[in-house]
Amino acid sequence: MKYHFITVEGNIGAGKTTLAKQLAEYYNAALLLEQFAENPFLPLFYQDKEKYALPLELSFLKDRYQQLQSSLKEFQDKQELIVADYTILKSPLFAKNNLNEAEFKLFCDIHDMMKTTLPKPDLFIYLHTPVERLQRHIKKRGRSYEQNISARYLMEIEDAYLQYFKQHPDNVLWLDNTTVDFNEPQYFNQLTKYIESEGSLPEGILTF
Repeated sequence: MKYHFITVEGNIGAGKTTLAKQLAEYYNAALLLEQFAENPFLPLFYQDKEKYALPLELSFLKDRYQQLQSSLKEFQDKQELIVADYTILKSPLFAKNNLNEAEFKLFCDIHDMMKTTLPKPDLFIYLHTPVERLQRHIKKRGRSYEQNISARYLMEIEDAYLQYFKQHPDNVLWLDNTTVDFNEPQYFNQLTKYIESEGSLPEGILTF
């Protein structure tokens, strides 16, 4: 295995955590999951985005940084493969859609200072997921504070991810997540073959 730190990325409800858990189990890897359920600003944000956007984004940034800083050091000291369902690099993608210009500049200044002290994943797995499927997943998992997320907001986040990875294409495995279920061995086995390949990653969005 040529990778040491794999991150699964994607929109809200794309299935990041599910796939990260599967990969960690398959590779007997350390699993790093984003802890956000108890963030006090999240339900408030979905009620009043303008008022709570900055404290929400800064609290997410702080939490991601603290968790990554402590957990990555522990896992790296043990020389374990790490699989995560998030990275601090995604923070500006969400923040840009939620903050005004002055707030976003402050956020980016803080983010840029933090990210230089953290290791960067050497493989990004990006789940490109249609909004309709995201909405079905969000409804199914039933988090009350997510139920009013608009299709427009999800499209803005998806576009932000696409633009980011187009500008930073290195070590990105794009997956078309329209109909794929990685609980099915045929899809999961194809994915692990790409991960374990010694050659270059395929370009463009992969359709299974």
